[in-house]
Amino acid sequence: MKIHAQALLFDNDGTLVSSLASVDRCWSRWAGEYGIAPEEFARVELHGRPAVEIIADLLPADRIPGALARIEQLEVEDVPGGVTLLPGTLELLSALPRDRWAVVTSATRPLAEARLREAGIDAPVVVAADDITRGKPDPEPYLLAAARLGAEPSACVVFEDAPAGLAAGRAAGMTTVALTTTHDRSQLTADAVVPDLSAVSAQATADGVELTAGGALSV
Repeated sequence: MKIHAQALLFDNDGTLVSSLASVDRCWSRWAGEYGIAPEEFARVELHGRPAVEIIADLLPADRIPGALARIEQLEVEDVPGGVTLLPGTLELLSALPRDRWAVVTSATRPLAEARLREAGIDAPVVVAADDITRGKPDPEPYLLAAARLGAEPSACVVFEDAPAGLAAGRAAGMTTVALTTTHDRSQLTADAVVPDLSAVSAQATADGVELTAGGALSV
């Protein structure tokens, strides 16, 4: 399967890197500190959503600012040793022109930048939770990234591992590629599905990037 794009937009955690153990560790500690029962916490979807929206599902509005600051502190402190590169990440990113890709994450900017530094990723453009008013599955984060790269949304390809992120990419009118790094394939609706970025190769063209997805499955 070949796809031509003006720009590539990557989710971070679960797509470029994995920090799932760190996320689970920090949020479990946070929930304990705020007296949230395990069964109540288990009902909330953590992955691919801004922390402020997760917290709003669990706590009253007046407690959100302090709770948000606390989870960011816990996660930033846990970054050293808590982030690993996923297969194919550096190989694919190194093949891309720097003006043709961006990272679009639901993490706050301090946390996103800490995780990227830990993984050795120098992203030219980062859209973080601080930059938007509505998080994934709303299309705002991906539309903002496309605008910053000067690319037409319909000519962008989104790489995501989470249903919320894939929904955001579809809502933005972009081509979506799902990675089965954190969710079962049955939970992922996308134009193509790959196991991880090692199944994707890229070649720069005069007006963008040509992608080859080996073993991709159309859905």
